[in-house]
Formats: sequence, C-alpha cells, structure tokens
Amino acid sequence: MTEQRLKIGTRGSPLALAQAHETRSRLMTALGRKAEDFDIVVIKTTGDMVRDRPLSEIGGKGLFTKELEDALLSGAIDLAVHSLKDMPSALPEGLEIVSVLPREDVRDAFISVKWPRLMALPQGARLGSSSVRRTAQALRLRPDLVPVQFRGNVETRLQKLKDGVAEATFLAVAGLKRLGLGSMITTLIGTDEMLPCVAQGAIGIEINSARAEMRDLVAKINHEPSQFAVDCERAFMAALDGSCRTPIAGHAVIKNGEIHFRGEALTLDGKHHFPVEAKGAVADRARIGREAGEDVKKRGGALIAY
Repeated sequence: MTEQRLKIGTRGSPLALAQAHETRSRLMTALGRKAEDFDIVVIKTTGDMVRDRPLSEIGGKGLFTKELEDALLSGAIDLAVHSLKDMPSALPEGLEIVSVLPREDVRDAFISVKWPRLMALPQGARLGSSSVRRTAQALRLRPDLVPVQFRGNVETRLQKLKDGVAEATFLAVAGLKRLGLGSMITTLIGTDEMLPCVAQGAIGIEINSARAEMRDLVAKINHEPSQFAVDCERAFMAALDGSCRTPIAGHAVIKNGEIHFRGEALTLDGKHHFPVEAKGAVADRARIGREAGEDVKKRGGALIAY
C-alpha cells in the first residue's frame, strides 16, 4: 500500500463535505491511516455555479460531476465522492464507481412551516422543488398544487421555505440526517406513497480505471448490499435513458437472498403513471433493472419525456 497522501475530490456544499468526511473516516478505519494522510479537495461544478435555472434546462445530472471527473482523469485527485443520485447512468470512458457506502434512509421528507403533510396543503398551494420526479409524484396526488423552482443546497431551500417562497418542499431524508437536520422533517413519506430517486441515499466513490492501486484501496469500504441495490436501480434508469428531464423513481432491496425492485416513470404533470415491479436473483440485478426499464419505456412511449 502506498503511503502517499490521498486526495479526495468533492463538491463544496455542506452535504457534499459531510459525505467526503464520512468517506475519509471509513478509509481511515479500513486502511489504518490518520486524518492528516488525506486532503479533501473542493471542486466547484457547473451545477453549483448555475442556480437560476432548472437542471433540465442546462444539461442535467452531469453538471454535478463533470469537473470532478475531469480532475480524476488528469490525476489532480485520487478519488471523487458523489451523491449517486446525481450521477448519469453512463460514466465517461476511463472512470468507474468502485465503492458504495452503506446506504442511508432512502425516503423523502415533506417539510412545511405550517402544514403537517402533503394532503393537508390548501388548494393551489405552492410546492417548492427542483426535482421533476418529486414534482410529478406530488402532482399525481395533488394536481391543484403550483410548482415553484427550488434550486440550491439543503440550507438554501430550507431558508426559501422560511421566507415564504413556497408552502412546502421535499428533501431527501438521507441528506438531512447527514447534516444533523433531521429535526426539520415535518413528515416522513413512505416508499409506498412516493418512490425515491434512483440511488437516493447512496454515496458512490469514483476512480480513474487506470489506477489499479486506488481500486484496491477504495474497494475495502464497499458495502455490497447497497451496491447491489444501486446496480439494479441504475440499470433501470439507463434503460429509460433517464435524465433530469425525466420523472423516474426506483428502489431495490434485498430480501431473503433475492432482489426486489419497484420503479416508475411519470409524465411531467403527473397525469400518466407507469409502475413496474420485478424480483429475482441478486446476481441478475442489472438484468432485472434493465428489463423493468424496457417494460416501462414500452408502455410509456412518447408520453415519457426523455
């Protein structure tokens, strides 16, 4: 094992930094190294810099990864820490995800200063969200709601809510927990009511494929059950050509040695809904996700926005 200082690349938001520190902590334990053996390198991405427009208008998920991936390819960093839900289904040539950390709570949280749950919102209430998936799912349940664009990090969105920009919003429970903000949750939303984003709650570690020594190091902190579930979900997204323009949700769990998957795609207005369920051997997880995606794509056709 090389004893060089390891450079961990990350975005600079409080949540991204919390995830980078969790990664460092796990590597310290697995490798028997100290905090000073690591450098956390903050890299600003296009998605961080452009906040006045929806992601779907400026390029989608890759906006939160491109600069980090460029740094991996150039050797400026040794590994990159990502929220896997922000990663496109196809990675640039020469890069790979070699580790998924133990997954946090996958659910969404309903947050409101005044109202206890989604169905309690008044007629025509403003719902703040930057997610086409959450917006479509909410409109499916409450077509009267008025979507309001909510970009920015977790703290920014919570402040917008306090400022009255909207009556309610949704945030990932995982992010709130990692930031110590679980007390801000008004209501937890079960996956039976709103399926989460593909890979929600999962942290992925990406490396340059040419760095075999990094693959060996980072693989030591891989959590296989989380990785297997995410593999299935990302295969579903890939089959649907999923992007930030597409309301897609997917959730896989391992039960009794089998992988159980539920997924869906919706129209942007939530009026059309194409659910799917599948299960099978864990070893077949990618095929299960892919075939589920192909089934939804066949049924949804041109109604689904790609």
